[in-house]
Amino acid sequence: MNRRALRIELAIVLAVTFGLSAFTATLTLIDFWLRGLAEQRVALNPRRSYFDLIDFGMQLAGIIQLLAWGALALYLLWRTGTTLRRIGLGRFRPGPDLLGGLGLAALIGLPGLGLYLAARSLGLAAEVVPAEIGSSWWRIPTLVLAAFANSWAEEVVVVGYLLTRLDQLGVRPGRALLASAALRGAYHLYQGIGAGLGNLAMGLIFGYVWRRTGRLWPLIVAHAVIDIVAFVGYALLAGRLDWLR
Repeated sequence: MNRRALRIELAIVLAVTFGLSAFTATLTLIDFWLRGLAEQRVALNPRRSYFDLIDFGMQLAGIIQLLAWGALALYLLWRTGTTLRRIGLGRFRPGPDLLGGLGLAALIGLPGLGLYLAARSLGLAAEVVPAEIGSSWWRIPTLVLAAFANSWAEEVVVVGYLLTRLDQLGVRPGRALLASAALRGAYHLYQGIGAGLGNLAMGLIFGYVWRRTGRLWPLIVAHAVIDIVAFVGYALLAGRLDWLR
């Protein structure tokens, strides 16, 4: 596949996935900033309908879309001779993949929470509500699936796919890593400047780990664990507080 075709493919994939998300997130940040960033509220898993079954269907549609983004990136890599093992998605190994992912989750998750709280106190972050789905029976399983779908799409597209394509285009490793991390930070800007900087740092760490280990599974595990703790933990806490009232 020639360089021109690679550039076109890369532009299309980003326009369909996280490149467009970065553009809309930047516009949202500007809108929030003009209206008072600290006073804004962002729901990561909002209700999408007043009707329970319609809401459930739309939540599943969002999950399927994210899974499809990752699958599209893998398919395009496969079509040009890049195997799953090449980008670190070979056979899952519980030792390095699961334990490594849990270690990464601790490394990223705790400082990330501290950064969010600091950004909120400085007025550099909107109020982030991890879950706003309600008390239906499908709430917790859907939040777990959403967490996995987020981690799958982001790590496959922004790390495995993007860094592989940038390498094939001859971009220097440091610049490619910075571009991947900057993209990750940009599409989180709808949560505020703090989230953008935090995810920029996360992108640098994740990209570095991927390059050093050649494994993508630990990144997916770490991201999923962070999101599950945030989504499900918030939902359970909110539900308990409602019950106590």
